[in-house]
Amino acid sequence: QVQLVESGGGLVQPGGSLRLSCAASGFLFRIYTMSWYRQAPGKERELVAFISSAGSSTAYADSVKGRFTISRDNAKNTLYLQMNSLKPEDTAVYYCSLGRGDSWGQGTQVTVSS
Repeated sequence: QVQLVESGGGLVQPGGSLRLSCAASGFLFRIYTMSWYRQAPGKERELVAFISSAGSSTAYADSVKGRFTISRDNAKNTLYLQMNSLKPEDTAVYYCSLGRGDSWGQGTQVTVSS
C-alpha cells in the first residue's frame, strides 16, 4: 500500500529555513513524479513544487520560486523540500504526494512567525 509520511515541520521565524522530508513506501518510488502541496488556513490546497522521477526536472509555484528546492533520493525513497527565506505567508500544512495528488501523506505543519 502506498504510504507517504512527512516530517520536518515546525515553528520558524521569518527568514529562517526548514527541510521537509517525505518517506515513501509501497510503490516503486523511483519511477514516479512526486510533488509537494500545501494548505494554508482558509485556503484551498495548492501545488508548491513537483519533481520528475529521476529528479532532473522540477517546477515551482511562483510564490516559492527561488526560495524552495524540491529534491529526491531514490535510493532512500525519500522526497525533500528545502525551504529558505521563509515568510509568514508560507504557513501551512505541507503534504507530500504521489504524482500530482494521486496519493497523500498526513501532512506536516509549518508555521512561520516571530
